[in-house]
Amino acid sequence: QWQLTESGGGLAQPGGSLKLSCVASGSRLSFNAMAWYRQAPGKQREMVAAITLGGHTNYDDSVQGRFTISRGRTGNTVYLQMNNLKPEDTAVYYCRVRYGSVWADNWGQGTQVTVSS
Repeated sequence: QWQLTESGGGLAQPGGSLKLSCVASGSRLSFNAMAWYRQAPGKQREMVAAITLGGHTNYDDSVQGRFTISRGRTGNTVYLQMNNLKPEDTAVYYCRVRYGSVWADNWGQGTQVTVSS
């Protein structure tokens, strides 16, 4: 399995920006997509953005137009540029990888994003 390490979270004011990073390492298995999820207190974990190795992206409606997912040159790094942050974006953010049509069930430690004035 891949080991996933997220970073880049922190405290931002409403309207501010943060950029998250995730590095996948350690496995010989090939994945064909990466995604960002988030989990707010008392809520289920939800996907916010995903990107395939071919560069196809999709976003949850709640972040469309504000967040941008991208991949690094090596292919095992994924970023999430978050602009115009809102208090409802406050959550722990996690990345995830997909093998074939199956999203792997291993998670990193996540990175906390807090949006507050």
